[in-house]
Amino acid sequence: MPDVRGGGSSATELPIDQRIGNVVKRAEQALMARKSQALRTVGLTVPQYTALMVLADHPGLSGAQLARRCFVTPQTMAALLANLEAKALVTRRPSAVHAQVMQTALTRQGRALLRKADRLAVAIETNLAEAFPEPERTRLMEMLEQVTRVLEDGDRPDPADPSA
Repeated sequence: MPDVRGGGSSATELPIDQRIGNVVKRAEQALMARKSQALRTVGLTVPQYTALMVLADHPGLSGAQLARRCFVTPQTMAALLANLEAKALVTRRPSAVHAQVMQTALTRQGRALLRKADRLAVAIETNLAEAFPEPERTRLMEMLEQVTRVLEDGDRPDPADPSA
């Protein structure tokens, strides 16, 4: 994209259309928009669905534990859980070990709604997966896992750099 100030070069060191992060973010936003649209039909948001899904696998988590597994702040999770509790989708009870810690679990209604929501989300994931032949799909997932590992490792030396 040409620089609007003239000269024809990007104002940044790497044009946005060449940035891996931009492509990853666009893909993530497209996926979340599609899931949001589908989940709205059953009265859930993507973060609510994610919390229900995590609780189905790990009943009894505290709000802080759930927040970490859902990639949101504890404050966001507190509001989300209050909303889910108001909808009778989860119950919260004091921990037998720590009275200040509330353990959260799905209600029967929460499990039923999760099944409906999960069918919608899985249909979207399946449609996406089927857009790629098996070897490409496997490679894409491996590459995305590699992206995650590289970014989680932080600023490590480049093994190709002889000065590192």
